[in-house]
Amino acid sequence: MSGAAQTLDTRAAIRWAPHRIAASLRHLGLRGAAIVYLGAFVLVPIAALVTEGFGEGVTSFRTALAIPSAWAAIRLTLITAVAATAINAVMGTLLAWVLVRYRFRGRGLLSSVVDLPMAIPTLVTGLMILTLYGPNSPIGRFLEDFGLQVAFTWVGILLALCVVTLPLVVRNVQPVLLDLDPSEEEAAATLGAGAWLSFRKVVFPAIRTAIVGGSLLTFARCIGEFGSVVLISGNIAGKTLTAPVFIFQLANQFRPAEAAAIATLMFGISFVLVLVTARVLSKQQVEA
Repeated sequence: MSGAAQTLDTRAAIRWAPHRIAASLRHLGLRGAAIVYLGAFVLVPIAALVTEGFGEGVTSFRTALAIPSAWAAIRLTLITAVAATAINAVMGTLLAWVLVRYRFRGRGLLSSVVDLPMAIPTLVTGLMILTLYGPNSPIGRFLEDFGLQVAFTWVGILLALCVVTLPLVVRNVQPVLLDLDPSEEEAAATLGAGAWLSFRKVVFPAIRTAIVGGSLLTFARCIGEFGSVVLISGNIAGKTLTAPVFIFQLANQFRPAEAAAIATLMFGISFVLVLVTARVLSKQQVEA
């Protein structure tokens, strides 16, 4: 009997072997297709950019930074990115809280409006802001009477960055708030905690990782934003010229090596932020 059973097991293994081989080949093919696609559309362009910018060492990088407006453009980009990130970290969290915790007429419409900046082309966003706050608009002239100019200043750049990156924090925080157990807040209220203390001790620790993740994504998006900024900033060298627009100008001046060198610098900053964001979000999933 044992010999017959062993023979049957052997025949079953032989019969299923082609299926296992086919499954292995299918999985290998899917992984290979994903890797080839990622390499062709992401890794190869990155390699080409780095090669173009640093193929001859740091010569092109030094030449680009020697341009008087180069450091000013990089500095303005980083400063406005930090400011926009801080603003949207607060306002994005507030919007997520309102969308989750309050029921009111028009809540669905408000939620849809939050996603509009991701759906509208960024160049159109910049044009809308310029039309609204430009020197020829009623609002623009009204603000200028009080000494506040939006168009062609860093204020306009900051406004554009806040608009295009708003959904990143909201959509990161909102799912965490939805999954948060309200019984913990009720327990805190039962113990005498006020609304602010309950938020600080119960809610904020739960959503802190989501806020950080959304903020890092916001910053990474801000330092690479071009479309919404190129119109509203005026691109004044040393004043309102940002790094992405500066790279565009170098490319238009047939200086691809210098443009690639500055682009590689900005890419490096964004890449580090993406890695940190992935680490933060993975930590959030483990904690959840």
